Amino acid sequence: MASVVIHMCVASEINKKIKVCNYEEFLLGSIAPDISKIVGANRNLSHFISNTNFPDIQKFLEKYGDKLDNDFMLGYFVHLYTDYLWYKYFVTDINYKGLITLKDGSIIDYDKELFQKYLYNDYTNLNVRLLDEYNLDLSLFYNPLVKPNVQMDEIPIDRLQELLDDASVIIENSKNNKEYLFDISNVKKFIEACTHLLCDELDKARNCDKI
Repeated sequence: MASVVIHMCVASEINKKIKVCNYEEFLLGSIAPDISKIVGANRNLSHFISNTNFPDIQKFLEKYGDKLDNDFMLGYFVHLYTDYLWYKYFVTDINYKGLITLKDGSIIDYDKELFQKYLYNDYTNLNVRLLDEYNLDLSLFYNPLVKPNVQMDEIPIDRLQELLDDASVIIENSKNNKEYLFDISNVKKFIEACTHLLCDELDKARNCDKI
């Protein structure tokens, strides 16, 4: 899945275009599905995964499509769609002929476990640069949590503070001392593509009504 910072970057860029009413609630929704790994819940449930490795967007819309006027639910939709694009397109571009190319040009044979190791190790490298590049507003992590007015079966809404605590630790502990699997220019292109595609999808999902 895309890192919490990548999800936040996509949400931030989308907000620049559509101007949500409650940005902190929107940003919280954009990372909310990942609470499953923190509280030991079912990731397939929180990410609406059925028969594939990526979210079933239509399944989410069938259940919550009429709730997208809520900024938290809108952010949740953005998270799922970003993960869908990440797995469907971005990771497949990296996962090429069973090889990983490191920043220094080294090519490594890998199995699924090793690929995941490199993938998640690289997030810490990217986080620092992305936070600077997109000048992200991190007030969500410092202000008192306002519980969103939503009801969901997929995640425990009353435990969202645990998600914020975990994400803030990830951000604080990010270091810039490992080799890059993904060049930041590729990630920026992914964020740009996500923003463009999602703005179009949000128009469709919300019957072409702007926020």
